[in-house]
Amino acid sequence: MKQILLITDGCSNVGASPVMAAAHALQEGITVNVAGVIDYGTIGELGSLEIAEIAKAGGGVSRIVGTRQLAQTMQMMTRKTVVQTIQQAVNKELKTILGDGSLEELPPQQRSQVVQVVDELTETTPLQVALLIDASASMKPKLAAVEDAIRDLMLSLQAREGLSELAVFHFPGRNSGEDAVMDSDWIQDLGGVRNLFQRIQMKGATPTGPAILKVIDFFRYGTLDGQTWRGNDGEGEGMLGDYVV
Repeated sequence: MKQILLITDGCSNVGASPVMAAAHALQEGITVNVAGVIDYGTIGELGSLEIAEIAKAGGGVSRIVGTRQLAQTMQMMTRKTVVQTIQQAVNKELKTILGDGSLEELPPQQRSQVVQVVDELTETTPLQVALLIDASASMKPKLAAVEDAIRDLMLSLQAREGLSELAVFHFPGRNSGEDAVMDSDWIQDLGGVRNLFQRIQMKGATPTGPAILKVIDFFRYGTLDGQTWRGNDGEGEGMLGDYVV
């Protein structure tokens, strides 16, 4: 299963609509979840509305949280989406078998067996989570909490029985027209989640829609328009300074 987990304070202001981009991701079989870390006031209200619309279009869930609840929220949303996706697949199969019948109409023992299968698949199904981080200027005070949340999410993924992989991206990039930057290719352990946010440059623009489209390309092709990782020579902008792909 494939997920994009977007962390943002909302209010995208550059490029394609993030709602349309999320809908496109869903068509590609990628669910979009959104954790909103927003400010109070009118800007926060607008950001909250956009966050909810992105998640709805992407077939995922959204939550507005403070920095203290971010780690727990990311884990909850990831697990909830996995369960929902598996339940949808199981219900589709049941509909083929039962016709117009439903799970509730099954005898208790058979219904219990179906629930057990869903639980097992939740823990064993391979999972890829692309973490997409808003690095616009307004997010700067929140990055420390985001970094801690990434580590906690990685621990949660490692606790699953099935293969779980995490990739990390941020937006916007340093250069003009660089809508998203890959900070880490797929990793399976905490050893790849080190020295986050060391060289990231916070900027005012928020190209959320273009960034989502870039991550969709990564799921397709394993690269962002031919972007190459330049490692630890001081020229690259990735957050994982000592991680080389």
